[in-house]
Amino acid sequence: MGKNNNSQGGEKFKSKIGGQALIEGIMMLGPQKGAMACRLPDGTIDLEVWDEKNGSDAPWYKRTPFIRGCFNFVSSLIKGYKYTMKSAEKQMVEEDDEKSDEKLSSGAFDVVMVIGACIGVVLAMGLFFVLPKFLVGLVPDIADYGILKPLLEGVVKIALFVLYMFVVGLMKDIKRQYMYHGAEHKTIACHEAELPLTVENVRRQTRFHKRCGTSFIFIVLIVGIFVMCFVPNQLEWWQRSLISLATLPIVVSVSYECIRLAGTHDNLFTRILSAPGLAMQRLTTKEPDDSMIEIAIAALKPCIPEDRSEDKW
Repeated sequence: MGKNNNSQGGEKFKSKIGGQALIEGIMMLGPQKGAMACRLPDGTIDLEVWDEKNGSDAPWYKRTPFIRGCFNFVSSLIKGYKYTMKSAEKQMVEEDDEKSDEKLSSGAFDVVMVIGACIGVVLAMGLFFVLPKFLVGLVPDIADYGILKPLLEGVVKIALFVLYMFVVGLMKDIKRQYMYHGAEHKTIACHEAELPLTVENVRRQTRFHKRCGTSFIFIVLIVGIFVMCFVPNQLEWWQRSLISLATLPIVVSVSYECIRLAGTHDNLFTRILSAPGLAMQRLTTKEPDDSMIEIAIAALKPCIPEDRSEDKW
């Protein structure tokens, strides 16, 4: 099963199309269209397609450097959550009529999912913003060592992130999502190599991609360390946590421009910038099976614009 290199000529252009692994499915977002393909419990492929404005007709705030990062990031989070929930609903097998009264209504299901998302955000903030600063703050006289304090906070944050991704990856359902993540990357790589979108061609492509969300998160972590170097060490851990949260829009905006730079240029600086995220993708992507590749192809095809110039990054 699949090699981790482009064995048929490699990348010929950089596509604007990006995607996300869902529950037994994949979402792709192109310049003009978005699509979600899911494998239903009966084995068939369910496909949804909708209009997008990610190209030249996108709003100014999604195209302006150092402003677009936050808006695009928030938009991606909202869409990712929305279609993850939709993909989960598609996996719910209909029960017998006598058990139908026990099922949650659609509205109740949505409420439960929103509550779950809010709890998840709070836990993530505590784990990746508050806990590292609290733990480093316990080190005696750490404030007296200049940039050592923000560096240690960053190291702890990265260690927690890697550990978290590894542990959740041990779960069967998440492991399958990692496989769909690999299928998404390999299919986009096949598209960028300008090869026919067949299972055989996709299978040969790399599952690592420099413009992946995993790479973006690592750049956010690195830029966050740099920003915290300008915050006084003498502040309490909770004050540094609040400042870290307050400066998050700036960190995200700068990180977005960095990943665009890394995605469009190949030099020593961009290779160093991309290296941690690409290494992390060894955890967050797995080699997919052919049925998953079929889902990725089904999701990608509707997103390819007729005018190929609209698709170039």
